[in-house]
Amino acid sequence: MSRVNHALKNMKFSMFFYLTFLILQFVSRKLFLDNLGDEFMGLSGTLRSFLGFLNLAELGIGAAVGFSLYKPIFNKEHHKINELISLFGHLYKKIGLFIIIVGVVISCFFPIIFDSLNAPLTVVYYTYYTFLFGMCLNFFFNYHIILLQADQKDYVITSSSQSLNLIKILLQCIIVYYYQSVYGWITLELIYYIVNSYILRRKVKQIYPWLGINQKTTNSILKTNPEIIKKVKQISLHKLGTFVTGGTDQILIFVFISIETVAFFGNYELVFSRLLQLVNTAFAGTAAGIGNLVAENDKKNINKVFWEMMALRFYIGGLAIIVLYFVTEPFILVWLSDKTYILSKYVLILFLLNMFIMQIRVPVDHFKDAYGLYQDIWAPVAQSIINLGMSIILLHYFDLAGILMGTTIAFSIVILLWRPYFLYKHGFKENLWHYWKRFLILVLSLILPFYICYEIQKFLILGDINLFNLIIYAFKILVIAFVAYTPIIYISSLGFRNVSKRIFTLVKLK
Repeated sequence: MSRVNHALKNMKFSMFFYLTFLILQFVSRKLFLDNLGDEFMGLSGTLRSFLGFLNLAELGIGAAVGFSLYKPIFNKEHHKINELISLFGHLYKKIGLFIIIVGVVISCFFPIIFDSLNAPLTVVYYTYYTFLFGMCLNFFFNYHIILLQADQKDYVITSSSQSLNLIKILLQCIIVYYYQSVYGWITLELIYYIVNSYILRRKVKQIYPWLGINQKTTNSILKTNPEIIKKVKQISLHKLGTFVTGGTDQILIFVFISIETVAFFGNYELVFSRLLQLVNTAFAGTAAGIGNLVAENDKKNINKVFWEMMALRFYIGGLAIIVLYFVTEPFILVWLSDKTYILSKYVLILFLLNMFIMQIRVPVDHFKDAYGLYQDIWAPVAQSIINLGMSIILLHYFDLAGILMGTTIAFSIVILLWRPYFLYKHGFKENLWHYWKRFLILVLSLILPFYICYEIQKFLILGDINLFNLIIYAFKILVIAFVAYTPIIYISSLGFRNVSKRIFTLVKLK
């Protein structure tokens, strides 16, 4: 199966389960809140957050080993793959042990942390240790699935895990609706973790019968793979930088503006993060495909695919920002039924700009990762400092918009300027002008369609703000954007023409 077919298969599975979960999560969330209470749902969310911080101990290992697997997979070097998976398992088991120890220590403070909770501490501990157990299963028993991810077989994980997850949520809905049982809800979580772990392990054995599932390792294996340990340290700083950058905006809003503004900010962030998640879900598995492409070392094809991915991300991101510019405010009104939740137009524009940068950065990041270019460890640190520093300065002049400006400036310097330079110098080893020439054409090809949509939108009437009218209005904007943007980017971008032909060919074959 080709890289494109693998990517399409991953996309189909990911999109199906994403859309199914999107609907089910809204329904089940309301049911759980009504029958278990917002206190318990808040408790489960808080406990997951504690474990999310513990999971930062994994920083970089999965990405480093995943990168190292691309070439052995391409060359079918089973011995090398076994060695890398053994190394991965050795490191993951150490992390798992660390998480268990720290997790137990944290739980000793629960009587103090949750002293005002109405629910008994047995519920807190049962919920917490269920989540901790589920997370540790990945470190001790299911680390082999990294091979499926590197081999572009994410659909195996998605079809198995998400099918079980759907069944689990449906059973939880039944238990909660008829019995209002907190313990039943948690027990189903525990059963899901165990069954999912068992099935995934069996699937890995079936697909890779030559893989040493129970292979024992010692510290000596670290000495034979010093390059991976080096990559782990480099990637750790990159992931930590991303974590710091993504987590400062709401803290600054809380400290310098108000807690109410945090809620308003969160409403907008939810809309844009869901859209980004939808696109990233649709492209699930492409990173591994790019890794395999780079392993082939066909420079002409690498460059061709890179610009296909850039043009496609520009196109999707461009359509999104055009539609969201006109639709976000009426959507907030339909959703929350209160004008006070609508933020200024400047805030909306900055949200859209940051979302667009996050969209078009992906091809550069994927190819940079595929080449194993993590040595620019100063970049994520600089991004965090710039983001935090500029946000603190600008919020005194522009309020909430100033905080978002700080993020935009940090993204522009590190993501838009530095990373393409670093990739072209150390990965593609080409003149950076080749990048900027085609990048600027893509930028210019978006400006005219946006202006056309802006002028035509003035003649569209939304009418009464309700869900039906909003859907019709959004569809009209999308059609106008599609008609205006598609021919312009098709004429101006060779990458878009190539990816369009590739998609049409696949559709005809199907």
